[in-house]
Amino acid sequence: MRESIWLLFPVFFPIAAGIFLLCAPFLKNRKVVITVTSIGLIITALSIFGILCQEADSYTLFYLTKSLPVFFKIDGIGRIFVVVVTVVWLCSGAFAFAYMKHDRAEKRYFGFYLIVYGVLAGLGFSGNIITFYMFYEIVTLTSVFLVLHTKSRESIMAGLKYLFYSFCGAYFVLYGIYVLFRFSNTLTFTMGGVLNQELIQGREPFLLIVTFFMVLGFGVKAGMFPLHGWLPTAHPVAPAPASAVLSGIIVKCGVFGIIRVIYYLFGPDFVRGSWIQTIWMSIALFTVFMGSMLAYREKVLKKRLAYSTVSQISYILVGLAYMNMTAFTGAVLHMICHAFIKSCLFLCVGAIISQSGRTNVDEMRGIGKEMPVVMWCYTICSLALIGIPPTGGFISKWFLAMGALQSDISFFDWFGPAVLLASALLTAGYLLPVTIQGFFPGNTYDYESKKKREPGAAMILPLLVLTVLTVAAGMFPDSVIKYITANMLIR
Repeated sequence: MRESIWLLFPVFFPIAAGIFLLCAPFLKNRKVVITVTSIGLIITALSIFGILCQEADSYTLFYLTKSLPVFFKIDGIGRIFVVVVTVVWLCSGAFAFAYMKHDRAEKRYFGFYLIVYGVLAGLGFSGNIITFYMFYEIVTLTSVFLVLHTKSRESIMAGLKYLFYSFCGAYFVLYGIYVLFRFSNTLTFTMGGVLNQELIQGREPFLLIVTFFMVLGFGVKAGMFPLHGWLPTAHPVAPAPASAVLSGIIVKCGVFGIIRVIYYLFGPDFVRGSWIQTIWMSIALFTVFMGSMLAYREKVLKKRLAYSTVSQISYILVGLAYMNMTAFTGAVLHMICHAFIKSCLFLCVGAIISQSGRTNVDEMRGIGKEMPVVMWCYTICSLALIGIPPTGGFISKWFLAMGALQSDISFFDWFGPAVLLASALLTAGYLLPVTIQGFFPGNTYDYESKKKREPGAAMILPLLVLTVLTVAAGMFPDSVIKYITANMLIR
């Protein structure tokens, strides 16, 4: 490995810029705040892409003890994570410039927005579980300010609920780290696992319990049943751009953690065929169906999308639980596509709220006539989430279904695809009525008196970028699939 101190730049530069934005009393002019935020986002993004193109791939920051380094390392899944974070962060940030223009505390919002970006970069570049856990906890502590931004009673309670759930899950993970340190060769992420086969002799049942606790712990952030309650509470009270990154990125931190635990620490061979795999698949499939049902019944559009996130993230967890290369590829593809799709959907809803003040599904009648570009972006991303070709959602769900059928796991090899199909139908049932009401309001709709409410370019361009990426991921998936199979090969 070649070390480079430049790995620290995309982590600590946005954190420093965010702290500067929060603490500088002279930064009161809105144009200056937006300029500082833009510079922070753009320079960080360019540095990330520059680092990913160079040969250096690690850097040790310091040692907690002689055997516990805090260090950064670039690998296949880490590259994917930070690239997806960057795309969503830039799009949501650009959207927020227009969305937050009447907010009195936008300086605070953008300050924490920059800080969380740097922390997520640190999470993606973490080279071992110690570094990962440190940044994972900081993600919770900093992103909670995006949830309780409005300081309303509902947002504060939602933020506290988010903290409580996240910390409880994190303590499960912390216990697992203690055990891993005792029974592993190293805590550095290594594809295939790091367990010392001599030390674990006779301790397998205990280690399986620890593995399950770590999956549950990270599953809290991923919204997995029965620890999903924070998610539909936090999304409706947060500003729309914050909801976009919460759903598109923050919940993926839990997924990312599960990938690290199963595939890079304990190893899929240790878990495959055990009771953990059975329970994990059962819970994930139940969450897929439950989230879709709750979304179908929900009338508040942002909350409907939040329940949808509960369901769709468990699509990824199902793919990871099958533990074969096809399903794993589908899970990673869905992690990417869902980030683009759900971020775009939340931003579309944010545009509707900003321009019309409508929040409920029943109020969306005729909105497609007033905001056609926004609603076309919403519709295309809805079709992608359902899994309609040629969008990215179709490709990811194809690989998930094929991976399940190839698994030869009794009952789950056919039951998994059946649940995914039922969830897809429910997804159509809770997303497409908004499109139908929006574009086909009926003969009683007053076409003459309704004026255009289309937002400006600052809101429209991020929607168009995310929509194009969603379709492109379905039309040109080969390079991403090849990268996954070349860098994250599973036996």
